Amino acid sequence: MAISTVNPTTGEEIKTFEALSEGEIDEKIQRAADTFRNYRKTSLAERSEMMMRAAQILEDEAEEFGRLMTSEMGKTLAAATAEAKKCARGCRYYAENAERFLADEEAELKGARAFVRYDPLGPILAVMPWNFPFWQVFRFVAPALMAGNVGLLKHASNVPQCALAIEDIVHRAGFPEGAFQALLIGSGQVQAVIDDPRVRAVTLTGSEGAGRSVGAEAGEQIKPSVLELGGSDPFIVMPSADLEKAVSTAVTSRTLNNGQSCINAKRIIVHQEIADEFERRFVERMAALKVGDPMSEETDMGPLATPQILEDVDSQVRRSVEVGARVLTGGKPMEGEGNYYPPTVITDIPEDSPAYVEEIFGPVASLFRARDIEDAVRIANDTTFGLGSSAWTNDPAEQERFVNEIEAGMVYINRMTESTPEVPFGGAKNSGYGRELSHYGIREFTNIKTVWIDESTEGVGTAAAE
Repeated sequence: MAISTVNPTTGEEIKTFEALSEGEIDEKIQRAADTFRNYRKTSLAERSEMMMRAAQILEDEAEEFGRLMTSEMGKTLAAATAEAKKCARGCRYYAENAERFLADEEAELKGARAFVRYDPLGPILAVMPWNFPFWQVFRFVAPALMAGNVGLLKHASNVPQCALAIEDIVHRAGFPEGAFQALLIGSGQVQAVIDDPRVRAVTLTGSEGAGRSVGAEAGEQIKPSVLELGGSDPFIVMPSADLEKAVSTAVTSRTLNNGQSCINAKRIIVHQEIADEFERRFVERMAALKVGDPMSEETDMGPLATPQILEDVDSQVRRSVEVGARVLTGGKPMEGEGNYYPPTVITDIPEDSPAYVEEIFGPVASLFRARDIEDAVRIANDTTFGLGSSAWTNDPAEQERFVNEIEAGMVYINRMTESTPEVPFGGAKNSGYGRELSHYGIREFTNIKTVWIDESTEGVGTAAAE
């Protein structure tokens, strides 16, 4: 794939970049390794000051960064501007909390002082996606730099200007040049970077296939990795739920980021007692959304990021319909230029169809009916994915069952699934492993070092030590 900015609204190629040569990649990795040796010695107060400056830059120039995101991947300007501001929030969160998260943890032992220290690892490769081109990166950047690591970014090839803008923000905030560098490289060049002994760990957000490849390579090199992969999140609605709020949230969640989010509500599972009314309202709301120019304030949903994504979504829906699924609204690409696909709802979905077994990375909601809570949980868990989930019920017993029985990294009750700095983000099953955000995220790329200082006057025998 070419490293280039192609406007998804018009298909116009705006700017292209040459992939780095092997020599240029080597120089950047060496710069990262050299920078780490000194940067790791900086105080948390110094790192915090720089991170706060990064937050201020993001806030001050949020709309400018938003326009860049919109031009490269098509999300609405309002959503993109909000994303830049969310990055500022993430930077501030780690600037204010890193010292607490990384503080030594004492263990009570007689005759000894023992504690755990969280040491940085070194240069970390981040392989990041296009769908949240700023937020996905900053939720890595903020904890990694605050922990004393340095970063190398292999961003998606369709958002190169976002990658360079983030690099510039970090440098303007006062971090040394080698603390965070964008690598404009193709996917075929990633393996060599992972294999380089100077690179100490890797994190990836992307497809299941990319995760398998990166995770296997990191494992071969015995390097830590965090994988945040795809999702086919269930959104369950029970009779006791606030139906109006559930419908409204389901529409928002499924069409968030033009339907291109790993935690979109992709499979809407509704109890049969309220299924007819939910379906009527949901389809009506989805059909009423305004699809168009993402730069316009009146637009609810913009285009998909690339022609290939449009083709993939269309193929998944067509193949599902061919084996028995029924389209309630939408269902085929919109006419004219741009990668536009309308908000779509399908139902009567066969278990052997793409809509049942695959993740659809576009604004297509798969609507299911459940006989009871047992059936709702069964449908929710009948997937290889396990990222997020959302369940709507005001019955405490049902809430507890969903919390205990849904196989996912996150369960949100009466709320849309989201990523926020305060709580860990990550999945189970084929949705990956490891966690981003909260104190779990900052500790993922640290050496959890045990320190034992013997303060007793008596020697310790070999058997006791073992």
